[in-house]
Amino acid sequence: GIAVFDDPKMPIVGIDGSEPNDNFRTQLVASAQAAVDVLVKKGIADKNNIAIAGHSYGAFMVANLLAHSDLFKTGIARSGAYNRTLTPFGFQGEERDFWQAQNVYANMSPFFHAEKINEPMLMIHGKEDPNSGTFPMQSERMYAALKGLGKDARLVMLPYEAHGYRARKSLLHVLWEQEQWLDKYLLNDKAEPVEAITELEASTGQ
Repeated sequence: GIAVFDDPKMPIVGIDGSEPNDNFRTQLVASAQAAVDVLVKKGIADKNNIAIAGHSYGAFMVANLLAHSDLFKTGIARSGAYNRTLTPFGFQGEERDFWQAQNVYANMSPFFHAEKINEPMLMIHGKEDPNSGTFPMQSERMYAALKGLGKDARLVMLPYEAHGYRARKSLLHVLWEQEQWLDKYLLNDKAEPVEAITELEASTGQ
């Protein structure tokens, strides 16, 4: 009765001449709701036992869905961007800069809405990520915000890894982290919060 959406495709489109991102949150939540409804209607999963995961822009969507809906029991976000003011000259289909569309940047930034996230979130990031949209700072600041607000969150920094993970040890560690997280927060109704991982623990694979 459980399900995990991993990097689901949820297109965002312009409506009546508006820019696509003007309606980003509404369309994102509607797409996720439709996907959940299909699983529930077909008897595949219980509506209260579904997780969401994503990488890069998918991680950004994960954080937004946790902030603006209660469709998922937990989320896993890998190498994401959470504060769009750190990418002020556009991003992923958004051609307006921050000064042209400040409300859009704020509305789309889950960092600005971290207090609304009431589901546990696992974040994973390559420590040497060179992608200008997903510098490691994105996950570090989001994690700090969640912990400061008393949320259940875990941050795993993968040493020597870039935006995509390549080392066998790193890939195995990511799989282990995800399995442990889902065991605790999706399969176990009486889960205890997982403590934050340290960089040393990540580097030794413990």
